[in-house]
Amino acid sequence: MAQLIKLQDYISRYELDTYRYPSQFVRLKKQQWEKWKESWEQGELFLHEESGEMEEAEKKSLITKFGGFFKRREKGAGDEVEDLDLYTAPSDENPEMDLQITELPSTEEELKHLFLDQLFHFQLRWASSTLMEKSYVDQSYRSDERLMYFLKRFPDNIFLMYFPVFKFKNAPMEMDILLLTPTDVWCLTFLEEEDGAAYIGSKERFWLKKSGDRDMKVLNPLISLNRMESVVSSIMKHLETELPIKKGIISRNGYVDYQMAPHNLFLIDKRKHEEWFEKMRASHSPIKNVQLKLAKGFLDFCQSTSFKRSGWQSDYEPVFHPEKEEE
Repeated sequence: MAQLIKLQDYISRYELDTYRYPSQFVRLKKQQWEKWKESWEQGELFLHEESGEMEEAEKKSLITKFGGFFKRREKGAGDEVEDLDLYTAPSDENPEMDLQITELPSTEEELKHLFLDQLFHFQLRWASSTLMEKSYVDQSYRSDERLMYFLKRFPDNIFLMYFPVFKFKNAPMEMDILLLTPTDVWCLTFLEEEDGAAYIGSKERFWLKKSGDRDMKVLNPLISLNRMESVVSSIMKHLETELPIKKGIISRNGYVDYQMAPHNLFLIDKRKHEEWFEKMRASHSPIKNVQLKLAKGFLDFCQSTSFKRSGWQSDYEPVFHPEKEEE
């Protein structure tokens, strides 16, 4: 499961300590999965009952069985800012995750899907809040198929920045998708419209899209990718560190042809997607220091808009975090 280190301009937990949270996430994920699996194997999962006529004792849910797993860890006053276990509640008032299990998993594969569903929503919380601050999250992200594609199917050693807003040279710039792997930085954009559509690439501002008997123009996706590459390259130079930059156009349901494509542009269309996807998933390289350094550097240049949690300040004025400028 790729780690969502930045979502749009939301405050991210990874901004607090970029070097700590990636390993924290991997450790907690492993711990919780082992507990889920053990309890499932022992037959300790119960359906969540919806009927109001049932006796309280008969309305045991997964929360009751796993209450001890999902509660906040007790910490002393001198502990670090992070005090949340992997599964805390969607609401701040309830220390347990409100799991609504309406169908018991009958296989381990179903259990994995259930676990990933809960982990996906947990990642959204880490990418939009800290202990003291929160950001208003667009609800569409909770069902964003492309976001799920990365978070549920790519490995833990990949960091995802999903439409981050960079503050670069005094101007906010919204990017598309950045993947930071232990060995590369991928600048990605999607080109997915009608099933079976074919896109003809060129150096012009618009590309040709053929769908059935219709021909139409679409904005050249390289405009966005080249801008991303330029920003990433400039930040790398500022940080005095480097990883290869690769650009990719993803079209899982269509075809992309570009005879004069740049050497670092990958056309990840219906014919090549599976090969690229499996190669990305097969990477078992550990998270590297250069990857963490770049992640921190990118986050330092990102814009974050948030408000203080109740109890930390009396009002809810948005907090705009000043970003570093390139020297």
